[in-house]
Amino acid sequence: MSNSAAVRGKAPGKATLAGLALVVPVTFLALWQVLGHYGLISEMLFPTPYTIAQAGIDLAASGVLWDNIRVSTGRALSGYLLGGSLGLLFGIIVGLFKRTEKLLDPTIQMIRMIPSLAIVPLFILWFGIGEESKVLIIAKGAFFPLYINTFLGIRNVDNKLFEVTRVLGYSRFKQVVRLIIPAALPNIMLGARLSIGLSWLGLVVAELIASTSGIGYMISDARQFADTPVVFVGIFLFAILGLLTDSLLSLVERRMLRWKDRYSG
Repeated sequence: MSNSAAVRGKAPGKATLAGLALVVPVTFLALWQVLGHYGLISEMLFPTPYTIAQAGIDLAASGVLWDNIRVSTGRALSGYLLGGSLGLLFGIIVGLFKRTEKLLDPTIQMIRMIPSLAIVPLFILWFGIGEESKVLIIAKGAFFPLYINTFLGIRNVDNKLFEVTRVLGYSRFKQVVRLIIPAALPNIMLGARLSIGLSWLGLVVAELIASTSGIGYMISDARQFADTPVVFVGIFLFAILGLLTDSLLSLVERRMLRWKDRYSG
């Protein structure tokens, strides 16, 4: 048996890895439940996982939970697609041309430093409290990770490869499609995963400040009535939805980068 075969034989299976992923959260929830059950932590401030699960089941049975998930998911994905696509486009343009970098990058970096909370009042004044302002707040957060990582991915392409494409007579379009985008793809996918995370963070900002629906609004409404279990339901929903979207992008990344030989741990 070859060394590589022996290594593959000793590698943990998918079921084992999935089990390992559950060890920390299950242990944490079990400890939380025990501490709450015996009154060692405040039930008001930290309701037990069982109480939180019961609140989630009640919300799901009433239909309120699904309506809020649908609204929030639509907002997050709309903002992500808008901000992410613009970030990708501007990252390619600025990465390809030195003059464009000098023209646009300083302004983009200044805008990046403006906190989302600072522009929320302006967006509300300009666009009201409708969907436009919320989607734009989310898009602002989703724009910059994809922009920066696309720019860096293009600038990190080996210059010798450009020389090879010039010798082969590649047109500028063919150079972008066949060389630049594939070479920059690891950075682009990293930016895409960071952007989806910031999209969910932007959603929280948008829905907590100016909204009448969505998970953030559900959390804000529950806070006013000191309904702590529902607050935790909303927090866990954000965590679960964020993990699901990141896992989906991670799967896409693995499929698109199958050609890349890399260390897997």
